[in-house]
Amino acid sequence: MIMSSPRNWRRAAAATAVAAVAFGTFAGTSTVAVAAPAPTSSTAAPITAQAVENLGLTVRQAKGVQHRSRAFGYNPGTIDGYLGTNSWKAIQSSLKKHGRYSGAIDGIVGPETIKGLQSALKEFWGYTGAIDGIAGEGTRAAFARYGSWCADLYGY
Repeated sequence: MIMSSPRNWRRAAAATAVAAVAFGTFAGTSTVAVAAPAPTSSTAAPITAQAVENLGLTVRQAKGVQHRSRAFGYNPGTIDGYLGTNSWKAIQSSLKKHGRYSGAIDGIVGPETIKGLQSALKEFWGYTGAIDGIAGEGTRAAFARYGSWCADLYGY
């Protein structure tokens, strides 16, 4: 490249600087440029992982369960057929209201949530197993019956 004018020199210098930043070196240094963290606001909602646990329900059945939760005044979040944290918070809230769950409304599908669900499934949906907090085959089958009923009810 011929550097006959100051204009060409400036272009070459700018291109070298851009390349140096892109590759993390400039004039023999090994410093890597790092962007400053984005400013945070105390009003911003925290970003959390949204685990999905359908316990064997199809998307259709899970949409029915979500719709049923919403129909009873609980907020399952988006009715999308994936039982994530908000859907399980809604289910936990319903179970708690009916005395079947005493834990935190946290959306985590742990043994206490499963016990509450098993209690309801035993009374209304033909679950015959133990209230043991393990989402085994019988729990999943009874939950699927409930999910299918909900899906049929709401036209999914």
